[in-house]
Amino acid sequence: MTTTLITGANKGLGFETARRLIAEGHTVYVGSRDAERGRSAAERLGARTVQLDVTDDASVEAAAKVIEADGGLDVLINNAGIQAEMNEANVASGAADTTADMMRTTFETNVFGTVRVLHAFLPLLARSAAPVVVNISSGLASLTRVATPGTHTYAYPGVAYPASKSAVNMVTVQYAKAYPEMRINAVEPGFTATDLNGHSGIQTVEEGVEIIVRMAQVGPDGPTGGFFDAEGVLPW
Repeated sequence: MTTTLITGANKGLGFETARRLIAEGHTVYVGSRDAERGRSAAERLGARTVQLDVTDDASVEAAAKVIEADGGLDVLINNAGIQAEMNEANVASGAADTTADMMRTTFETNVFGTVRVLHAFLPLLARSAAPVVVNISSGLASLTRVATPGTHTYAYPGVAYPASKSAVNMVTVQYAKAYPEMRINAVEPGFTATDLNGHSGIQTVEEGVEIIVRMAQVGPDGPTGGFFDAEGVLPW
């Protein structure tokens, strides 16, 4: 039985990924900052739940102990993320309005949170026969695409969110090199309608999780240290 932890899984892409992986036979832990929302989501899914705030060391360490005591972990999906630069009209602040506090808040969840969770759970993953990590990135993390006029990524004015996801990509590459026995990849779900963007995305969560579910199930001979969307490899 494959045991999987998904951070930020009480709604959106995380919830749908949990549903799909449970259907594939995984035992799934719904990681949720809010314990009650996590319990509710887990009950609806037929999953397990663990309170996990990726911005809090004690919370992450406690979650690792719970999952270790229950038998360990095979797949980690770093899904929890924020887009602090979006205003109430779902328009991203541009460079002129980007502040250090906005960057710090975004990086605390998207980057430091990812590293915090990796640090706590890598010892558990190292005991798995087929350990897998999937880091949720974004097309906005691609420097190539964001710098190419005429693309939808080029038109995005925000700084904090793309920068944080570019950092997630670098984290992915460096951890994949450090742990060659693991399959560690970054994925771009696409512009999906979720709370992150006020449900302004152009595709459903069912469509968005396709690449997440696929990469969560790669075998020991699968790719590692890569950046993928549903259509294949993305440019850095």
